[in-house]
Amino acid sequence: MWLQLDGEGSLYRQTYRALREAILDGRLAPGERLPSSRTLAREAKLARNTVLQAYEQLVAEGYAVSRRGAGTFVAEELPEAIPSPPSSSEAGDRARNAPAPKLSAYGERVLRRLPRRVTWGRHPPTPRYDFRYGDPAYDDFPHATWCRLLARRARRASERHLSYSAPGGAPELREALAGYLARTRGVSCQPDDVLVTYGTQQAIDLTARVLLDPGDRAVVEEPGYLGIRNALEIAGADVKGVSVDADGLPPEALAGVDAKLVCVTPSHQFPLGGVMPLARRVALLDWAERTGAYVLEDDYDGEFRYDGRPLESLQALDRGGRVLYVGTASKVMFPALRIGYVVMPPALREPLLAAKALADTGTAHLEQRVLADFIREGFFERHLRRARVRNASRRAALLRALDAELGDAIEVVGANAGLHVVGWLRDVSPAELRTLREMAKRRDVGIHLVDPFYARKPRRAGIMLGYGALDEAAIAEGVARLAKALSELRAG
Repeated sequence: MWLQLDGEGSLYRQTYRALREAILDGRLAPGERLPSSRTLAREAKLARNTVLQAYEQLVAEGYAVSRRGAGTFVAEELPEAIPSPPSSSEAGDRARNAPAPKLSAYGERVLRRLPRRVTWGRHPPTPRYDFRYGDPAYDDFPHATWCRLLARRARRASERHLSYSAPGGAPELREALAGYLARTRGVSCQPDDVLVTYGTQQAIDLTARVLLDPGDRAVVEEPGYLGIRNALEIAGADVKGVSVDADGLPPEALAGVDAKLVCVTPSHQFPLGGVMPLARRVALLDWAERTGAYVLEDDYDGEFRYDGRPLESLQALDRGGRVLYVGTASKVMFPALRIGYVVMPPALREPLLAAKALADTGTAHLEQRVLADFIREGFFERHLRRARVRNASRRAALLRALDAELGDAIEVVGANAGLHVVGWLRDVSPAELRTLREMAKRRDVGIHLVDPFYARKPRRAGIMLGYGALDEAAIAEGVARLAKALSELRAG
């Protein structure tokens, strides 16, 4: 068979390249009729559609002409020779050896803040007893209900729903979120105040872009959520970390600080778990109003509080329009949904909407409308109540296991809310933590260190133990195995 495929890429591209080379080196002469697609497919053991695609590509690039009823012929006049595209291995070698590009200041800041950490979407093997934080229990989610609502919305999709959507979000979702936030978090807002974003991270990024110029001061919690610090530093802000205590960020530490933005997690400080008391919330808002600063309230898991009812949000106390309230559906639903939101102060509504329109012209609308149905028909809060009960049971199982297996060897903080706790290990040095993590991994246990969330590394050895994605039996077994790994570390 004269047609030799090179094994690089799709079959139709291989077929196209083989035919092109035959034309260019004269094996197929100008004006010569190409074999019929059926004949070539049979001889080369290819699908006929593969050959048809290759012929269409040759015609599109001027190497062949198609004559109705007669077939496909080599063009009498060939286009100017174009070098054959490199193989994937050659292209990879060229890319690796290419000189470093001259990046913008923004591009340089991105690389400094996210070196080798951009691994989202990859799924390496995880230990069986992985105490990862942030993930909900996917088996708890009412998949059948969600799929039914999704199918219903898909069947009813009209031309209007298939066109570009409003950048602020689907009106029915903004209305549903405004009602839900008022009922459960005390947030004071109208539907037009709600901006639907592609996850919490986009809400943070838009806030940084709209409020901060390079060099402007922004305050974050120390330790704190890396997604906030990264977004601010990449925007060029001068980021100042303020150390938190058991009650979160102390407002008195802001005295004399000339900041345009302060970012806090008052309902469940990330990662240490402190809950900001009312007096501090009022003091923080007073400071913001006096100085003209804005406060970004990241309420990433405020729904999950186990001692008493969830606290009202910081935004509920705001009378001066200084708070941007940021939330997400990921912790209650599932992260792949990628729907977050920000409740905008009136003065920032127009610039934030404009920035969102420029960023992506609107978050995917089908999922938004399904989530609106999920909320309006009561499924969201019903699922949340069940998830809160299940997570309370998981939390209790974790605390029991830590007490039974580790006792005084660990100090647990942040256990009254959220989906994780932090454990300070009393007889382990920070330098030994990575060894402990490897020992635990050999026992099929995943633990996660707290020190990446500190700009200045802590003097104590801390681990984060998420419990939302494990059942009670797995939690007990995982902690027992962790205790054995800790004993092995001490013995070594």
